[in-house]
Formats: sequence, structure tokens, C-alpha cells
Amino acid sequence: MSEPKQIRASDGFSRVLDLDVVARGQAILNGLSGNPAYEHPPVELAVLKAALDSYSAAIAEALDGSKKAIADRNKRRREVITMLRLLGRYVEVTCKNDLAIFASSGFEAASNSRTPPQPLAQPTIDYIEQGNSGQLLVAIKPVKKARNYELQYAALSGGTPGQWTTITVTSSRPAIPVNGLTPGTIYAFQVRALGKLGHTDWSNSSTRMCI
Repeated sequence: MSEPKQIRASDGFSRVLDLDVVARGQAILNGLSGNPAYEHPPVELAVLKAALDSYSAAIAEALDGSKKAIADRNKRRREVITMLRLLGRYVEVTCKNDLAIFASSGFEAASNSRTPPQPLAQPTIDYIEQGNSGQLLVAIKPVKKARNYELQYAALSGGTPGQWTTITVTSSRPAIPVNGLTPGTIYAFQVRALGKLGHTDWSNSSTRMCI
């Protein structure tokens, strides 16, 4: 009988968007925090959290296109990726090739015969905030391995949604601006994600009045 393949943490950080690095880093931070299987990580989790927060702020600052802000964002990205790679090697060794223990870390396993494509988790609406008049800002709680998201919304009349309008977005952050809404009207929002196996179901509705 052949030996089982060693579980390896998926890397690929250098090939994904900044916001996706932050999302993956946050998932790893959440997975390792308070996890009894990983009591001695090589990077203090408070340090990782601070690095992710600084990286997120640098991403926002770099939107103005200034060379200084972009250079700072890239520096923060490298720092975060270095930490995540160290943690990935630690998780590989510490999980003792137990897939359930590995998955609890928040890391994704590199593709091999033990990890066929799995259905995505169900995405949800994280929060809805008022933007400008006639605009709502909708934040989606990110789902690992989602290729994109579809957000649909409809005005509520007597508690029943009207005609749905659908928006396709490639990232769950930043919050998605939904424009052209009618002030004083309550809107329902639902989200679904696309992965290798197709779309998830639509989430439960979240509602908010636009002003």
C-alpha cells in the first residue's frame, strides 16, 4: 500500500489580489486563534492581526495611485505573505497529516488526490450601510475558493420582494455600492458564490431602508 500523501498548505499568495490575501489571512487568523491543536505558532497571532490591519489600510491608501502608497502596500503585502508561509509550514507539520486538524487551521490544502473540489460554504451578507442618498453599501462575508459573487436585490412591497436585479462582483471587499435606489424604500439583498462545482444557494435575505 502506498504511503498517504503529505498534506501541504496551498500557497499561491503571490498570484492573488491584495484583498484576497487579506481574506485568506483573516481566515487563517480566525482558524488558529484559540485552536488547541496549534498552541505554539511561529508567528504571534497578535502580530499577524496587526500586519493584516496595516495591510488593509495600505490597500485603501494606495487607491489614489501615489507611488509612495503603492510601495507601502507592496511592502505590507510581502510582510503578511512571509508570515502566512511560516504558519503554513508549521501547520503542515503540526497537523500530523490529519485533514480535519489541518482544515481547522484556516489554511487551504494544496490540490492532491485527498482533497477533491468541495462545495463552497454558504456566503452571507455581512452588513449593509447607507452610502449617499439613493445608495446602499453591501458587504459580503468572504467564502474561501469563491471565484466570484452574485448579489441580487429587490424593493420590498408589503414584505414581498419585487423584481430582482443581479450584480456580479469578483471580490467580497470593499463593500459593494448599490446605486439608483429609491429613498424611503426597504430593499432585500441576497448573495451567492461561484466555485468549481457551480453556484451556492442564495443566502437568506438581509434588508435595509435606503434614505
